[in-house]
Amino acid sequence: MDANYIEITIRLSLALLLGGAIGIEREYRAKEAGFRTHFLVALGSALFCLVSQFGFGIDLKDSSRVAAQVVSGIGFLGAGTIIFQKNVVRGLTTAAGLWVTAAIGLACGTGMYVAASIATFMVLLGLEVLNALIPPLNTSTVELSFKAPSKESVRQLIEKLKNEGMEIQLYELKDSFTSQGEVFEADIQLKVKRGESDCLRIIDYMETFSDVTIVTTEG
Repeated sequence: MDANYIEITIRLSLALLLGGAIGIEREYRAKEAGFRTHFLVALGSALFCLVSQFGFGIDLKDSSRVAAQVVSGIGFLGAGTIIFQKNVVRGLTTAAGLWVTAAIGLACGTGMYVAASIATFMVLLGLEVLNALIPPLNTSTVELSFKAPSKESVRQLIEKLKNEGMEIQLYELKDSFTSQGEVFEADIQLKVKRGESDCLRIIDYMETFSDVTIVTTEG
C-alpha cells in the first residue's frame, strides 16, 4: 500500500468537512438533501478515489476508471432530488450541489486539498453571499390556494396580483356546492421577485378582499 494511514485519514476527514459545509448550507435552506447526504457523497467519492489508487495494488492499469464511475453514478442520486410538479421543476440547485460535492470528494481523495478547499469556498460563496447581494435578479415560485364565493372575486384578486408585478404561471379553478351555496377554489402559481416575505405580501393583498379565504400558501 503506497499511502500511509495518516494521509488516508486526512483525505477522508477533509472530504467529510468540506462536503458537510455544503450540506449545512442546504440544511439551513431546508432542501431535500442536507448535511448527512452531502458529507456522505463527499466521503464516499474520496474513498472510491483512494480505492482506485491503492486498493488494487500495481495491477490496475488505469486508476481513473473508478473515479470516472463516480461522476456518472452521482447523476442517479442527483436525479432523485429533482421534483417536477405542476409544470415547475425544483431541486436543480441541490442536485448540482451533490454533483460538485462528489467532485470535491474526488479532489480530496487524490490529495488536491487546495483545489477542494477553493471549490468549497466558491460553492458557499455562490449559494449564500452572491445570492444575498443580488436578490432582485432572482425569482421564486409561490403556490397559493384560496376559496371565494364568486368568479368575480377570483378575477379581482388575480388582477390585483398582476398589478403588483407578480406573474401568473399556472391557474386552476374548481367549483363545488355546499350548504352555503356555490364555492370556487383556485390554485395559483405565482412568480415573484425573491424577498424576505413573499407569502406575507400576498396575504396582505388578500386581506383587502373580505369574501376570499386563504387555504394554503407555499413559497
